[in-house]
Amino acid sequence: MMRGLVVLLWLFSLAFALELRVLLFEAPEGEVRLFGSHAVWGPAGVLFSREGPAEYRVRYARGQLWLEGKPVGDRLSFVPRGGDFAVRDRRYAGFLRVRVREGKALWVNVVELETYLEGVLPGEMPASFPMEALKAQAVIARTYALSRLGSHPDYDLCASSRCQVYLGKTEVNPRYRAAIRATAGRLLAYAGRPVKAVYHADSGGRTASSDEVWGKTYPYLKTQPDPYTRARLWRVTPEANAVRAALVRFGLDLGQVAAFEVLDRTESGRIGALRVRGSKGEAVLRVPEVTSFLRALGLPSTLARTEDGWTFVGRGSGHGVGLSQWGARGLAERGYAWRAILGYYYPGTVLAPYVVEARR
Repeated sequence: MMRGLVVLLWLFSLAFALELRVLLFEAPEGEVRLFGSHAVWGPAGVLFSREGPAEYRVRYARGQLWLEGKPVGDRLSFVPRGGDFAVRDRRYAGFLRVRVREGKALWVNVVELETYLEGVLPGEMPASFPMEALKAQAVIARTYALSRLGSHPDYDLCASSRCQVYLGKTEVNPRYRAAIRATAGRLLAYAGRPVKAVYHADSGGRTASSDEVWGKTYPYLKTQPDPYTRARLWRVTPEANAVRAALVRFGLDLGQVAAFEVLDRTESGRIGALRVRGSKGEAVLRVPEVTSFLRALGLPSTLARTEDGWTFVGRGSGHGVGLSQWGARGLAERGYAWRAILGYYYPGTVLAPYVVEARR
């Protein structure tokens, strides 16, 4: 059902519930246990159908899945007969698919979009933040999810911070649910398509453009002041082993690294070029490689300077592009409504209703 979906911006609201496929985790060979009341489907049809809650043991071994000790092929679906299900001590709504792909078992939660958001907001923004900030977060999280439809043959999103943190069916604070319902059916768009809905925790006082972080230009992802964020000072002293490992990712062997030197800064003041000196030579890393390198060293952001050629001192948390969550909190506390907050961080964009249709 999910493959080949297209997001269309129309002048009316979503007419039916949209399901997303969220990759919970990839498991190599080994056993995973889940709990609930399920009808279990395999390649040949129904395998089990139980009325009451039960524990299931699923093992991936020798290139296939095993259910309760019996081989069942390369895919399974667990459809709850009531309520939800639990995997690794976390509960989820919707249903579960397990699929073998490239030597791993993919555990995918198929869940309705708005229910998915109820598992995202608790992982992305504190419930104590002002309601207008929570509403802005709900819209941008929804937009991000819709922009990822069909991005992988087996799933649309992952459940970690690499996509959006998804906590499943947590004890949802009523404030999260209110923010999601108040913005239901709305996404952020530019030129008739969902925006690249990136966001971060704390800009450090100024947001970054997409070009200066990733080397890609989006007209609505510009650098601008972010006056109401926390911008707390931090210090990071990288470990030598972490530095060497990070350099290997770029095919560099500089021996014993001795010092770092900032050579250039981006428009927002982030590190744009960094010289790395080692016993076997030196190298200069520029955007976008320098961004990945510094994050691999454990820097919360690249809005930083070096101290004594080794320790980094900076402000902010995250890549700095798009909505700053702490900045949104500050804007909301000063009377900005959620629409204005989104307009500030994504200039030139519009709020639009949407429907989802299957591509023929």
